[in-house]
Formats: sequence, C-alpha cells, structure tokens
Amino acid sequence: MPHFGRAIALSLLTASLCIGAVAQIQPANSCAASQSPAPCVDKIDPPNWWIDLPSPMLLLHGDRLTGAKFTVSGNGVSLTKSQISANGHYAFLWLATAKAHAESLQIHITIQSGSVTIPFSLDRRTQAAHAGFAPTDVMYLVMTDRFADGDPSNDPQPSERDLPRGWHGGDFRGIQQHLDYLHDLGVTTLWTTPVYDNAGGKQAYHGYSATDLYGTDPHFGTLADLRSLSDALHSRGMKLVLDTVPNHVGAAHPWAVDPPTPDWFHGTRADHHPVSDQFQWVIDSHATPAERAAVTEGWFANVLPDLNQENPLVRQYLIQNVIWWIETAGADGLRYDTFPYVGRAFWQSLNSELKTLYPHLTTVGEVFNGNPVITSFFAGGVTREGIDTGLTTPFDFPTFFALRHSLVTNPTAGNGASATGPSRPDGMIGLEGILGQDWLYPHPEHLVLFLGNHDTERFLSQPGATVPDLKLAFALLATLRGMPQVYSGDEIAMRGGPDPDNRHDFPGGFPGDAQNAFTAAGRTPEQSDVHDWVASLFRFRHDHPVLATGLQQDLFVDPTALVFVRTHNLELGCSANSGERDAIAVNNSDQPRDITLNLDRTALEGCTTFTGVLGSTAVVHASGSELTLTLPAKQAAIFQAK
Repeated sequence: MPHFGRAIALSLLTASLCIGAVAQIQPANSCAASQSPAPCVDKIDPPNWWIDLPSPMLLLHGDRLTGAKFTVSGNGVSLTKSQISANGHYAFLWLATAKAHAESLQIHITIQSGSVTIPFSLDRRTQAAHAGFAPTDVMYLVMTDRFADGDPSNDPQPSERDLPRGWHGGDFRGIQQHLDYLHDLGVTTLWTTPVYDNAGGKQAYHGYSATDLYGTDPHFGTLADLRSLSDALHSRGMKLVLDTVPNHVGAAHPWAVDPPTPDWFHGTRADHHPVSDQFQWVIDSHATPAERAAVTEGWFANVLPDLNQENPLVRQYLIQNVIWWIETAGADGLRYDTFPYVGRAFWQSLNSELKTLYPHLTTVGEVFNGNPVITSFFAGGVTREGIDTGLTTPFDFPTFFALRHSLVTNPTAGNGASATGPSRPDGMIGLEGILGQDWLYPHPEHLVLFLGNHDTERFLSQPGATVPDLKLAFALLATLRGMPQVYSGDEIAMRGGPDPDNRHDFPGGFPGDAQNAFTAAGRTPEQSDVHDWVASLFRFRHDHPVLATGLQQDLFVDPTALVFVRTHNLELGCSANSGERDAIAVNNSDQPRDITLNLDRTALEGCTTFTGVLGSTAVVHASGSELTLTLPAKQAAIFQAK
C-alpha cells in the first residue's frame, strides 16, 4: 500500500449496472433499476463456498429486503440466523454446512409483495498445497499493471501508457508468459500487488483502492486467468503470494455511501479523522486511547474508508474473504498491507483461523518503520496486551533502511519515508547494529529482506548511488539471515524516484517496447552486469542452503567493511562434522582493503583454508589463528572455509 504521505490514486464510482434476473446474481446496484415488487439481490459475498470449511456468513446486497423471510434448500444445509439492514439493502445469512454436500443451494427470499429464489454454490476444495514461503525462497514483487501485457483485449482504450498514474496494460497473462525469466533469475515465490477490482478508475492501477473484494480487476484478467497463473507457478515448483488489504477499501466502494451496518467503518465519509503513522503510539502502554485510535481507526490518506474490524460482522466478512482468495487462487502465502493500522485482535483471529485451515501457509506484514523495537512488536510469537498477532514475519524495514544508509553516500528511502529510518553516518557499523537487535524477534531468520519496493525510491535513484553499490546490496540481500525479496526491475538496475516514478513499466513487457530486458540479447551492458550478478547470487544461495537456513555470526565490522559467517553450527569450528562454513566479506570502500581477522573463539576457529567461490577465486590460508582477506574496491566475495 502507498505509505502515509505517498500519493494515492482514487476515482469515484459511476452507477452503470444492469437489472438482475431472478435466478442470476448481477453486479451490486443493479437492483436500483429493477421495477419488480419482489425482493431483489444483485450480489452475494462470498459468491461461493466450499464444504469442509467453517460454515459461512453470507452478505446479500439488493433492495426490498426489509421484513424478508429466508429459507435455504440443500442437502445437509440449514439457515441458523439472519439479519437485515435498516434500509433493506443488506441481509446477513448464517449457514450451517458441517454436514453439507457439494451442490448448488437455493436461497428463497419472500416478502409480502413477492419472492425470489437465487442459487449459491457449495464446492469441493481443490488439493492445492498452500505450501508457504520460507528462508530458502526468493520472493519477487510484481506490480501487475506495470510488468507485462499478455492480453491486449483488456487494455484501456484509448491507451493510458503515457499517464504516470494510468492503467498501462499489465495483466495476469503477461506475468505467466514470463515465468521462465523469473525462474531462471532464481525466483521461487511471486508476490503480486492486489488483484481486487478497483472499478477501472484511471488512477487505481495499483490495486489498493478496492471496489469489490470478491472480483479481479478486468484490466488484470479473470479469476480463471489468475488460477492459470497460479497453476503455472506450481508446475514450475514456484509459489504465489497474494497481497491482502483488510484495513480499508477504496473511496469508490459502494459501501462508502451505503455501508451494511452503521459501524461498518471507523467513522463516515462526512465524519472521520485521517490516519497517523506514529506507530509508537500503538506500542506505548502510556499512550492515550485517542493516540492509538489515530493509527488504527484513521482513514488512509484521509479518503480511504477504514474498516471496523472490532465489529464482529466486519471481522467475519474479512476473514472469509481471505479464505476465499486462498482457495480460489491456490495461494501459498499472504502479504498483509498496512499491518499496524489494524488492531492486534483481528490479526490474531485471522491468523489462528488460517493456521488451522492451512498449516503450511505463511504471512508477511508491512510495518513501514526503521525501528526494530517497533517492527518486532507486530511479529508473531510476541505477546503484547495478551495478544499474539500470529504473523509469520514482518518485512525487515529496519535492515532496508540500514542497507541504504550503509552503502550509499547520500541515502534516502524515497517518498518521505526517511523520517522513519534515521541517517546512519557510521556506514557498515550501522547495518551491523541493526542486525545486533535481532534478539527482539522470535524468529529473525524468517524476516523478509529487501532493497526496495513499489513504495520506495529505486535504489539507484538515491543521490550518490552507483551500480557497484547496488551489486553489494544484492550480495548482502542474498547472504544475510532471512528471505530476500526483489522488486521487479531492480535486478536490471532500473531507476525511479518517488511514486509514481518508481513504477515504470518493465522494458519488453509491452507491445511496441524498443527494448526487451527479459532476454539476454535485449539487455544493455549495465543491465546484464547487474542481472547476471543477481542470478549468480541466487543460484549459489539455492545450491548452498546454509545461506538460507544457517546461523549467522558477525566477525568484523568497521565503517566500510563487514565480514560474517553462515553455518549450521557455531560451536564446532572447522572439524570433521562441522558442515559447510561460508564467510561473506564486503568491502564498501573506494579502495582495495586487507581485512585481518582473529579466528580464535569464532565459528571459523581451526579453519585453515579459505577458497573464494563467488566474487573471488582467491585461495587464502590462515596463519595460526589469523586470517587476512584482500578485497578489491566495492567488492563482495564468499569464501568457503575448511
């Protein structure tokens, strides 16, 4: 989600929906044009459900539902409760489906002036693995609209590619057509920005202004296209992570003017307060309720309606929505947008439900802050106020800031974000200092590391950043504890300032592109240099699991250098049973450096031979307990110790 202070693209909904037939569900608001005296239903959320899942709560939208009587026909299904909104536009129906069979149910609705029968499908669940991502994976972030156009028929007419915030034409088919590129790069997990329908607004290409939480945006393709992408990923042994937004909906969502209950949102369009990003108020036991509410109940950018997860109806609706997308798309994991802006109790409810249904599925939350004390507060396994969020891991924003500040002469985070990541003039010492606070996290090895994303200035657009800086950053991304995440285009040295300049189209993904960076022949020398380095790093990481699952011990740090070791056992030193030991050395100086290490009482004690296996071919021998590594300027290398 665009961070607080970043520009948000919004559009207003135009009513252009058709009249619904008696037995066919039509888009919301079609009932407004119906002349029939009978009750009318134009939308059911969720649109279908599955046997062997918790019994669903249905939310019906329509008209003339006041005083309606509801019955349900189906094998082993019963209606346990119903609730109708004061204006007769919404009805909540609770079904009992524990003994149900897969079939099309019939929902009968009767009022004094007529009746209607509508279908609802109970399906069999697919056998998707929902495997989850892990430190052994490499995650790749794609903004669907800006990656590749595989289906010109869903492009806007006339074209909007010249509009920085327009729809450019990227879609699910375009991603699927380039999975081989991602696979060859070393990517194992795809994260797409939200797939929700955004009502086709000219400035909603990013997907974070949903107008229908149960539909894909037509610009991206159909649900079948999304499932095809998921199946294609799984056939390659890759995984799918969906971007999930339970904090808010778009300003153009029909709920904004006609909510299902009076307290469906925190506030109303006419009476609400803007959100605050002062996350310290959430973690501070001395903060006032008003300060906390400013974070968890404010409207994002002062326009995006903030969902009230404290309302049990909203909570169940949102939990079901997440389950529906996991089942429909065959997702393996979730990325949670705007994580701190939602109360801890909701996250606990959601994640405990998901853990029961999908034991292997994993989740990562956006906590856009450079302070490990704040970031770790939201991690799963941390009980605060008697509540554990159940989150698998937050994104490692503190290390993101530290990497930029340690490697770049005049670093910025982009888009006003530097305020949450204080300047660290001590270079690599600042990075090591952040890593030294890993004790705050129950599982720092699960943290998701990244150099940038769709909400930050591109790494190479920071003042003073160079391609060698970027290559060093990727070396650290691939070798530090945690799982690396790459923002599409960083692997080919793309530039871009604050939003929307950081969201340019991937070259070669669109008809008429002058360059095709998806192919080796189409890349510039600079693009090839970075791409091939990144691919070699991820290839080595895949072939040497110790870089993903091993422990980390930091051996040397000063303002321009860092040396650390990855191994599965920090105690044995080099012995017959010690396993692989990889020493990673980084020289961020503009000059060559000799780095001398004392190996006594370290994980490299007793190691005598160090062979450069990536970034260097040098073979270095320790003299007693002393080792000297010679590194060229702006160079990172991996040495295997024996």
